Amino acid sequence: MNHSRRTVLQLAAGAAALPVATQLSWAHSYPSQPVRIVVGFIPGSSADIVARLIGQSLSERLGQSFTIDHRPGVGGNIAAETVANAAADGHTLLLVDPSSAINATLYDKLGFDFRRDVAPVAALVHSPNVMLVSPSLPATTVSEFIAYAKANPGTVRMASAGVGTATHLAGELFKMKTGVALVHVPYRGGAGAYADLAAGAADVYFPPLASALGHIQSGAVRALAVTTPQRQRSHNLPTVNASVPGYAAGTWYGVGAPRDTPRSIVALLNSAINASLTTPQLRTQIGALGGTAIAGTAADFGRLVADETKMWASVIKRTAIS
Repeated sequence: MNHSRRTVLQLAAGAAALPVATQLSWAHSYPSQPVRIVVGFIPGSSADIVARLIGQSLSERLGQSFTIDHRPGVGGNIAAETVANAAADGHTLLLVDPSSAINATLYDKLGFDFRRDVAPVAALVHSPNVMLVSPSLPATTVSEFIAYAKANPGTVRMASAGVGTATHLAGELFKMKTGVALVHVPYRGGAGAYADLAAGAADVYFPPLASALGHIQSGAVRALAVTTPQRQRSHNLPTVNASVPGYAAGTWYGVGAPRDTPRSIVALLNSAINASLTTPQLRTQIGALGGTAIAGTAADFGRLVADETKMWASVIKRTAIS
């Protein structure tokens, strides 16, 4: 049995030990009160946008309000710990994103173990990050940027939303794959990074496409390519890996719950989320953000988190980020 499958089974063990009748009664009465979706980032972030979309759909489908509870800070750890310690009744959920996979290696000591304490419920969306540069930078393609950075080693400033964030790791992976020397400039969130990129005080940034679209469309920044292997046709953007073979990074979102949440409630939520992701309206909204719906089982989402944790652990260890 592989590690990711074993983890999923362990997460379900507590609920599995309960009488079937008890689990079914919980599912039949669920949700009995408003459900909060805890988001580890500020309002207006791509995580917030996705949480609001799925929350609205679930509210309509399950007849109870799903509200957004913003708990930003410590790279998403405050939100994750809030859910890990919440009552396991399905009324507190986590909007899971790459920070959970990254932080498992990035932080030496946490007050929780994500893969032990947060049960996977369902995947939601996969979206590319986008390689942005300042309009003042003389590069209109990835190849031109690499040539410019190699001609000006140690002077090109790489913005991020903070040390160890997905925007930082995407940039570090780019450095590893290309050998360019970029100066990392961490900001406290994306707002400062966008502002300095537009003003020419930063040179390159790798944010989620969903949060970058307004800045791209206004002309404040220049988009060179998306970070996923597939070309982003809806916004006419090529891929980084067309110029940097093997490069792939992206942003994904899903839903998690406290580890002892009854399996019947997890199954009900998974079914409702998957049904929501098949609706034309939600698919159109996700597509407008540059994303793709990724419906599947709770176990599928558990494997995604496990695979991402392993990938980013390798980058963190090779670059000695802490």
